[in-house]
Amino acid sequence: MALPSSIINQIIQQEILLDDLSDDDLASFCQTANLTYRSGEPIVSDQDYDFIYLPALKQRLPHHPLLQSVEPEGKGFSEEKVLLPEVMLSTDKAYSWEEINKWIGRLEKSAVEIDLELSLIQIKATPKLDGFAGFDDGTSLYTRGDGKKGSDITRVFDRGLQVYNDSGRGQGAGEIVVKKSYFEMHLSQNYEYPRNFQASLIKEKALDVKAQQAILDKAALFVPFTQLPTWSGDIGELSNQFERIVKNVLSTVDFDVDGVVFEVTNDDLKVQMGANRKFHRWQIAFKENKDKAQVTVLSVTPQVGRTGKITPVAELEPTQLSGAKIMRVTGHHYGLVKEQGLGSGSVIELTRSGLVIPKINRVLKSAPVDIPENCPSCGEKLQWESDFLMCVNHTSCPAQVIGKMEYFFKILANNDGFGIATIEKLYEHGIRKISQIYSLNESDLSVMGFGDKTSANLVNQLKRSTNEQIEDWRFLAAFGVGRLGMGNCENLLKSNSLDEIFELDLEQISNIDGFAELTAQMIVNGLGMIRSEFDLLSQHHFNLETTVLQKDLTVFSHILFGKKVVFTGKMSVARGEMQKQAKSIGIQITSSVNSKTDYLVIGQNVGQKKIEDAKKFDVKVITEQQYRIEIIK
Repeated sequence: MALPSSIINQIIQQEILLDDLSDDDLASFCQTANLTYRSGEPIVSDQDYDFIYLPALKQRLPHHPLLQSVEPEGKGFSEEKVLLPEVMLSTDKAYSWEEINKWIGRLEKSAVEIDLELSLIQIKATPKLDGFAGFDDGTSLYTRGDGKKGSDITRVFDRGLQVYNDSGRGQGAGEIVVKKSYFEMHLSQNYEYPRNFQASLIKEKALDVKAQQAILDKAALFVPFTQLPTWSGDIGELSNQFERIVKNVLSTVDFDVDGVVFEVTNDDLKVQMGANRKFHRWQIAFKENKDKAQVTVLSVTPQVGRTGKITPVAELEPTQLSGAKIMRVTGHHYGLVKEQGLGSGSVIELTRSGLVIPKINRVLKSAPVDIPENCPSCGEKLQWESDFLMCVNHTSCPAQVIGKMEYFFKILANNDGFGIATIEKLYEHGIRKISQIYSLNESDLSVMGFGDKTSANLVNQLKRSTNEQIEDWRFLAAFGVGRLGMGNCENLLKSNSLDEIFELDLEQISNIDGFAELTAQMIVNGLGMIRSEFDLLSQHHFNLETTVLQKDLTVFSHILFGKKVVFTGKMSVARGEMQKQAKSIGIQITSSVNSKTDYLVIGQNVGQKKIEDAKKFDVKVITEQQYRIEIIK
């Protein structure tokens, strides 16, 4: 649920500290900050969002929907969303050379898999513009939206907006930006951030005089990524000259930039690395924050997670770091506490850079440590499992029970209202299982102390979560079985239906590609533990989209079976529906044309770049009508 504006203002003014926010409130604040940023009215700086709030969300709620897909578009775009000519994914981020080096390691591993010599891996670096992302197909300009659907904002070209370097329309993805020098001289008195100005160009309302003048002066532009200044070299050069490359690339344009984008240019390697639901794995953006501080630890407090892992949390002397007051930081695990002497009176080096913000870089001065013997939630004796202290009272430990119920709704991601505060209140009134929650009615909730309106909203959200279609693998992942994250759930359900998986034994799961014996054993045990709860929840008839079984695909004999196909242009039906149907009959869908592509299926208003790439890579081009003929043969 949305935070009240008064709470949002207190967070912005640091009257409520990051560490004092509940997981739900942090997630809600991040969503609000993201939406206002994308609508051109940011409530916090891009720096603070990237280095404080979003990384904190990654630490606490790594599977939150905001982190699993392209961030949604902000308010201010009333137009109906339309499918983009190409999917526009976000860019993964690194905050240190160590993280860039790990990315290079992943490139090298993939290169070995396709027999590509490491010395032949080519990288290019471009400035990461801090503008308003869009896609220009030569006829229309679209906002990025959620990466698949955006709004048509062609009106900005009708208003006279020019393309950078006078290079012409139809160059694909890019950003609407304003020259930094021009903004500081002519616009900074009227707009707090360049982002505010960029958004004003896009919105439906009439432009003000200053915006019109910026367009006339060619200070406001659409910059296709293909037109950006580029550094190119191999991975050896990148490793040896990283700092110099970053410094030089950041200085190449007169626009606001917030990092450097590195990407592979070898087509075969890009295909091999592929993408997840949010990022291309062959691309990464480097953003840096060098602020560090030496801080004294006041105490170390144990916290219990949903899996029973005990996390040490260091309570710190209040420390200002990059404009934020830091009072608490995770110690990761008790093996680290014991090894490095992270205890009351120890001194740590603290930083706000990295994927976990704030982060302990190292312990500068050790102190005696206090290792808990009993679970702080249920009092049971703790056990060591490698470096981790664990509470194995998985069925009765309050923190674990609450954490598992909260996790279910978080992963389902098709409901609102069931955050930690709601779950804790339900727990106080005897609720211990998700199946019990789905059996509640408004009267039950009212008796527990929920208001009439809240009770009605919660019941409606439960109905919504059963009626709104979700993937069967997401439903399975929500149960939180060890080693069954969303990716493994999808792989498992490609081999066996949801009803069949509970009968699988260790050998059967081990024989599935990607499941080692240890993982298989954990899955067998975990599925056994959730079986009764799964059966109870199944009685509520969730609207599940069934994963197509690999064995069912073998019945198809059409010429496109197993082929890599790219769809482009406007089709007679929504392109997303065509792609979904194609997957169900054994076609492999890709988003870009390269040497591994077999067919390019074209509709109307096709971008020239894909046609040129098809010729370059000798890819067969067929029309939508020809495609439909082939799949029914």
